[in-house]
Amino acid sequence: MPNLTRIVAGALIALALLLGIFAWTLSRQPAVHPVTPVAQATFPVVVAARALPAGKPITVDALRVQSLPINPEGAFGDPSLLTGRVPTADIGADAPVLEAQLSSGLAERIEPGERALAVRVDESNAVGNRLRPGNLVDVFFTLKREGNGASGAEVERSQARLLMSKVRVLAFGNATPGADNPGDANGMVRTAVLAVPVAQIDNLTLAETSGRLVLALRNPKDEEVVDPGAFAPAEGVLKISSHASAGDDAQASTRAAAGVGLDELAGNAGSAGKPSARPQTAPRLVKPAARVVAANDNIEVIRGGRTESVAR
Repeated sequence: MPNLTRIVAGALIALALLLGIFAWTLSRQPAVHPVTPVAQATFPVVVAARALPAGKPITVDALRVQSLPINPEGAFGDPSLLTGRVPTADIGADAPVLEAQLSSGLAERIEPGERALAVRVDESNAVGNRLRPGNLVDVFFTLKREGNGASGAEVERSQARLLMSKVRVLAFGNATPGADNPGDANGMVRTAVLAVPVAQIDNLTLAETSGRLVLALRNPKDEEVVDPGAFAPAEGVLKISSHASAGDDAQASTRAAAGVGLDELAGNAGSAGKPSARPQTAPRLVKPAARVVAANDNIEVIRGGRTESVAR
């Protein structure tokens, strides 16, 4: 019996050693954990549904939203934000539409039929440099009579007139809408950029070149403007043919191409083709012609106040 006990005890000890070795072996192996699949993040990005040519406005049907694994810088998530924007370069189909590929800046703030035009300003003619982008101004101009008002002068008399009303200021000095630098109101401002209708650019440039402009700030709620129909149309430097296009844009461009003369801008066009009146001069004494009177055998000649007798 004691021998059997010893045998069982030895077997148990051997089994314990084997189990210890097995446990030690398992502890040396890395733990195996179940792998859970991770979903990849995606971003909704507006891409071109077809090729977008440069210079043509984007229509909503040319865009679609696609989920991409990346979100490019300058990308859009809403197609409505791109409707009407103009690419500066061709954009291929299925390519993301980015802000850097689109026209921006002042060009996007100009309405159809307008052009951005810079005019010279200083503190005295720009409301003391208090204009800001987005303001509306009336443009006045002054012209001085040329010389002493001699005959044939383009400007017969000095004048000051309202040239354009309710003109939008796009930029003033280095201040532009949405810019990081709002501009220095106390700095030296030399130019203001105005949104000018195409047909009025000739008048504005000629008035600035030949005279002086004054920008008058106005309340944006004031709707009073110049009535173009109250004035006779200017003939223009070039004659417009009768079959010219009647469209609004074409007509405005055509009028701008026809130009305007300084005499028309100064209001002297009606008398430009008429002969000018000669200046009055002091009366000049004219000697009367000689008068001959026969008396007897002598001839009496009267010249002015003198009388002479000449023998026949």
